Amino acid sequence: MEYILIIIGSIFVNNIVLTQFLGICPFLGVSNKISTAVGMGGAVIFVMVLATIVTYLLRTFLLIPLGIGFMQTVVFILVIAALVQMVEIILKKIAPPLYQALGIFLPLITTNCAVLGVSILVIQKEYSLIQGVVFAFANAVGFTLALLLFAGLREHMELMSIPKGMKGVPISLVVAGLLSLAFMGFTGIV
Repeated sequence: MEYILIIIGSIFVNNIVLTQFLGICPFLGVSNKISTAVGMGGAVIFVMVLATIVTYLLRTFLLIPLGIGFMQTVVFILVIAALVQMVEIILKKIAPPLYQALGIFLPLITTNCAVLGVSILVIQKEYSLIQGVVFAFANAVGFTLALLLFAGLREHMELMSIPKGMKGVPISLVVAGLLSLAFMGFTGIV
């Protein structure tokens, strides 16, 4: 039951993008098309789960025993950057069209504060490794869900008549705010 609460809480109630406002750069940057959003969501799921596992193990078995737990943020950033490079190399070899579609946005995962935020939240909430992996996976799924919903709304807005002053970024920010309000409706479920 505890894992179900973590999953529901992470995806809907405390969505990493829409209620905690982490990962806004890729959320706004990659949400023009659903196909690109799917690819970015998959990459974020992979990187977030892997980063959480690696950072948890590094902190538990290296940083704390050596008495340098205060270095965790720097170490976490370096680990995440290395993992993103690995994902970039894998995508380049396995799925070149997806790699080209993501373009400059793939390196945004390196600076995606959602990945770093989840790694740090796992430590702050004192989760075990399994709980941390479930938490990271659920947050990544929540990120992907928000990204897909927003991409769908942005594709739909392309077909609508929008006043000239609201086209582009202004209407996107208004829609993102409304989507955030919709997710805030889940508050109190968990």
